[in-house]
Amino acid sequence: MGRLEDAKTFQKTDPAKAEAQYKAILSTRPETTDAALKEYELALVALGELYRDAGRTAELAGLVKETLTVLNAFAKSKTSKLVRQMIDFFTTIPGTIDIQVDVTRSCIEWAIKERRSFLRQSLEARLVALYIEKSAYRDAIALIDTLLKELRRVDDKMMLVEVQLLESRAYHALRNIAKSRASLSSARTSANAVYCPPLTQAGLDMQSGMLHAEEKDFNTAYSYFIEAMEGYHSQEESKKATDALKYMLLCKIMENHTDEVNQLLESKHAIKYSGRDLEAMKAIAMAHSSRSLAEFEQALNNYKTELTSDRFIRSHSTDLYDNLLQHNLSRVIEPFSRVEISHVAKLVGLDTQQVETKLSRMILDKKLSGVLDQGEGCLIVFEEQGSDKSYEAALKTIKKLSDVVEVLYTNQASLLD
Repeated sequence: MGRLEDAKTFQKTDPAKAEAQYKAILSTRPETTDAALKEYELALVALGELYRDAGRTAELAGLVKETLTVLNAFAKSKTSKLVRQMIDFFTTIPGTIDIQVDVTRSCIEWAIKERRSFLRQSLEARLVALYIEKSAYRDAIALIDTLLKELRRVDDKMMLVEVQLLESRAYHALRNIAKSRASLSSARTSANAVYCPPLTQAGLDMQSGMLHAEEKDFNTAYSYFIEAMEGYHSQEESKKATDALKYMLLCKIMENHTDEVNQLLESKHAIKYSGRDLEAMKAIAMAHSSRSLAEFEQALNNYKTELTSDRFIRSHSTDLYDNLLQHNLSRVIEPFSRVEISHVAKLVGLDTQQVETKLSRMILDKKLSGVLDQGEGCLIVFEEQGSDKSYEAALKTIKKLSDVVEVLYTNQASLLD
């Protein structure tokens, strides 16, 4: 262990020398004694940490692949732990999704070769999560289908919950809400049969909240996001806790409860997770409260990364903007029977083409009664006409006549008998 201690002393002051000493330890296959295996394990992890801290992803990937053959000397449980630990080093380095996919595939091939079924299943579940993060949803679902068949056969409930939750997220990303909800229901059913760790439970609550929000049930979604946020907070998952808090704020904005947004932002959790993410949601809430398109667009520009990087936030922010634009256009158009599109665009402070596109969509969706005269560049608004009651009265008359004819036919048939 002396060589290992020497290497650790140089890790901060002279990383190159520490790297050389770690490589010297790893260059020879360890003996089967506990001390030798322990030294090899510690050297491997320390070198992985050195590469991670330096952002040397290529060297880290090479280290993982090279040491797979040596891991046969370790117990199966220790091997699984080491492989997962080495792959975890990539998660703190941004922009390494493709490398993580490549390394995970190599580890899966090795696990298949060595007949390490449990490790392979665990790595395949990780690969599914990476595919979803990479937006390769079709690849994720193809792998999920084969993995679920195997997990159901061996009845591994805990892994089943994890994979079914990933399946729900994949279908949600593909906007197949029905299948996403079915997968989530299956995950919750499986979770009821086993102890569910807090992080997994928080993940289930988060996904439930997102699906309820897609169905415009923001009140129920809010309650699920509270549970998710508490779960992530208890496990010190700051990033996911912040996301849950953002979704809670979004629910309040979508329900027009902007007064509650300020109360939520003053809570102890909001203070702990304060930052640009929550500032972005506050800016959206203020713009929505004042019904100002200019403020909304300014918020989108000022917090572009925070509002567009999250698919869920981006989708609902777009809905908010469209609803706000529609409300403003309806208010501006109301006094007119005929108005130039350029004048409407000037009043709402937007580009003429953008306003024309939105007006045409409102007409097609029957939210505006009128027609666009593109030759003259104007909008002709029709007067709202009440529904014609004569059609309804005619249908009722026909129904009664039909009943009379039916009775006469029945009576005549009975006389003939």
